[in-house]
Parts: sequence; structure tokens; C-alpha cells
Amino acid sequence: MKKIFFLFFIASTQLSAQNKTAEKFAETITPEELKAKLSVIASAEMEGRETATEGQRKAAAYIEAYFKKLKLLPGDSGKYQMSFPVYQDSLVSANISVNGKSFQFAQDFSNGGNTIAQGSWQFSDVVFAGEGRKDSTHNDYDSSAMKGKWVMIAPVGLNESSARQLTQRINISPANGAAGLLFVSDNFPRTNAQLKSRMFNELPQSHFPVVFISRNVAEAILDTTLTNNTAHKLYNTNVKIAFNKITNNLQSTDVIGVLPGTDKKDEYVFVTGHYDHLGKRDSVIYYGADDDGSGTTSVMQIAQAFAAARDKGYKPRRTMVFMTVSGEEKGLWGSEYYTNHPLFPLDSTSVDLNIDMVGRIDPARTYGDSLNYVYTIGEDKLSSDLMTIEDSINNTYSHLELDRKFNDPNDPNRFYYRSDHYNFASKGVPIIFYFNGTHADYHQPTDTIDKINFDLMSKRVKLVFYTAWEMANRDAMLKRDIPLRQK
Repeated sequence: MKKIFFLFFIASTQLSAQNKTAEKFAETITPEELKAKLSVIASAEMEGRETATEGQRKAAAYIEAYFKKLKLLPGDSGKYQMSFPVYQDSLVSANISVNGKSFQFAQDFSNGGNTIAQGSWQFSDVVFAGEGRKDSTHNDYDSSAMKGKWVMIAPVGLNESSARQLTQRINISPANGAAGLLFVSDNFPRTNAQLKSRMFNELPQSHFPVVFISRNVAEAILDTTLTNNTAHKLYNTNVKIAFNKITNNLQSTDVIGVLPGTDKKDEYVFVTGHYDHLGKRDSVIYYGADDDGSGTTSVMQIAQAFAAARDKGYKPRRTMVFMTVSGEEKGLWGSEYYTNHPLFPLDSTSVDLNIDMVGRIDPARTYGDSLNYVYTIGEDKLSSDLMTIEDSINNTYSHLELDRKFNDPNDPNRFYYRSDHYNFASKGVPIIFYFNGTHADYHQPTDTIDKINFDLMSKRVKLVFYTAWEMANRDAMLKRDIPLRQK
């Protein structure tokens, strides 16, 4: 009995020591430090950090310099920045006519957001597919009549600014045999009629024709109002479409800093966030302080805490990989490129802790303590270890309200599929996504640093740090015992 008590005493003492060590370095994550970094990331100088622009490159250089200052190792063969291709299209001309009536670009139609297909099309059949949704609870594509036909969808409240959901719709249409996609948008007429450049990644859908059309064009094609159409009905019409473009080959980068582990250095814990945003529209800057300047700053601050621990002799057992990605707003490109070309084996990657928007308060959350919560997403998936560990860590250190409502598979927001963690999850890597919810400034120029609650942000970032600390130092990698739930 004495021997058992003695062993328990040793284990308790070791756990207490580790807790105190983690707490010591968590205290380096302060509102002041977070604000100092975010003041740079979300500054006018960064010009909104749009992928493959000078603003994005400035942000990448700032993050790289900080990783160097922390004496992190470069992640990609001696380089801190891992490049991936981006293709920028510029329209030379664009035309649409319906039953002989021509419509004007930017007044009634535009190219397909992140994709521009080169060519001309003439067709007489269009299938209406409702909102264009296909998931476990709903299928607007359940009709063989769509194969080889142009499909029209009219999603409620969804337009080009909803890039992640838009990408899903664009992926679904060709997968179900559509020849092209007509996407009805209320975002017409445009205030600027200039043929603007768009960007797209080299994905299979990049040559799939996608056209945004106004209600006027849609109702001319259907020869009826949108409210009177019938899902899966075939409409006869006469549509001609032509796009002429030029393409520039560009690059963007993910910025990666590595802190090597000790006895488990060949296993990895990732902490990620995306540093890109929407850039500028004419002279208006989309600052992206919350989305995702807050996540980028969090990754940098957690890296600083681990580096401080290393310098005091407390190295993690597993290798820590701090990665800020670009291309997220275009369709999760940077994380997709990484997970398709991993620098560290995904089978040996225990977890990805992804931070995307943790600096604000969700005005729609009318329950609980609005100054002491965070949405955690995905810890009920892929690994049965995740939720138990996260609850234990939160109960020990952070005492936040962990709101898991977005784990509901029927939640219409589908946030689990909408940030960079999903590309890790799709490869079987367990993930937790930390999120504050959306707000009126989401994807608007008004998402500025003055609206960030740094006290609340620091609480959330400390929770991620404690979780990363546990993941890096526990004896075993996370189990992978729950099948991936498909889109």
C-alpha cells in the first residue's frame, strides 16, 4: 500500500510541475503582445493581404522574420516560405445573350469568381437546381436530367464573397455531370463595370464554366420569375456565352517555422492559421483584423511561448510546426497544397490546432458569458481522445465556456468544412478548430483592430497553447478511431 501511494505521489508531483511549467509560459501570451503583432498584420501597409499580392508578400515577410527571431527552423528545405502556384486571370471580353437579347457585363452578369473558363458556349437546355446543395440531409442534384446540361442555382443569401461555400457549389456541379453553372446573385448591378482580374488555383474546376447572373438574366432564361420555377425542371431557351481571358502565372506562400522535439521528434503537432484576407477593392482596404489576423497573431504568440520554454530547457517531446497559410479566402488553397505535398508525414502528425477568428464576440450568441467563451469545432470527429483531453485542459487551466454547437452535422453553416483544418482532417489528421463566430464586420472593410477584444482573445489563445503543450508532451499520439465524415 505504501508503494502504491508513493508512486501516486510521484506522478502527482510530476503532473503538478508540468502544470506549473505550462502556466509559466502561458503567461507570455498577453493582450499587449497580441495587440502589438496584430497592429502590424492588420495595418494599412499590408493592404488587406490578398493572396498573390504585394500585401500578402509583406505579411509573409513579417511572419518569416518573427520565426527567425524566435530561432525556429525553416520548414521547407532551408526556406521558411513554401511556395504554391496561383493563376491570375484577366478578362479581355465577356458576352451573354438570351433569346437574342444581350446583357451588359457587371450590370447583369460576371465571370465565375475564383474561376474563369475560356471559350464560348451555346445551349438550349437549362436545369434549375434550387440552392445547389448536396449533403447528408439535402440533395438538389438528384436528377439524371442534369448530366451534360447547364445548371442554374439560386442560393439564398450566398454570393461571391462567401468564397468557401461558393467553392463547394462549384465542386458539386461538375461532379454531378453539369456542363456549366449559372449562379444567380443579388449582387447586381456592380458599381464598377471594369473587367476585373480574378484568381483561381489549378484545380479541376478551373476549366469548368461558372457565370454569375442577375435575376433579370435568370428570369429571361427561365421565362418566368424565380419564385415560380421548379427544381429539377428542364427549361428550353437559347443562351450564348463567351469569355476571352489572359492568364498570368503567380505564386503565393505558406510560412512555416519548426521547433524540433526530443524523444518523439519524428511526430508532429501543428498550430495553424491563415494570414491572407480579401485585399483592396479600388482604394478600400479589407483589413481582416479578426479574419484571420487574430489567428495569425495567435500562431506567432504560441510559437513565442514554446520558444521561451525551449530557451529555459523545456523542449517539447514532439516537433512543433507553426504554419500560417495563404489562399484560405480563395478556397483553402495553401493548406490544400501543403496536405497534398506534406513536408512532414501526415501519418505522424498527431493533431492540427487551427485558429481562425478568435478576437471578437458573436452577437448572435445570446446565452452564456459572452466574455468567456470560444467555439470549438471538430473535437468530436476522427479521434475519441480529443474531447476528453480538451475538456481536461480547459477545466485545469482556462475555464472557458466551450461551445460545441457547430459540431451538429445538420448545422447549416458547415464551419467544420470551411477553414484550413479541414484539409488536414480530410487526410485523417485529428483537428480542433477555434472560432469566435461571425459578426457584422465579417468580410467587410470594417473588420479593424479597434474592434478586437484582446483580453478575451488572450484567454482563447492560452487554451490553444495549453492544448498544444499537452499534445506535444503526452506519451501517445492521438488515436484515429472515428471515420471521417464526408461533405
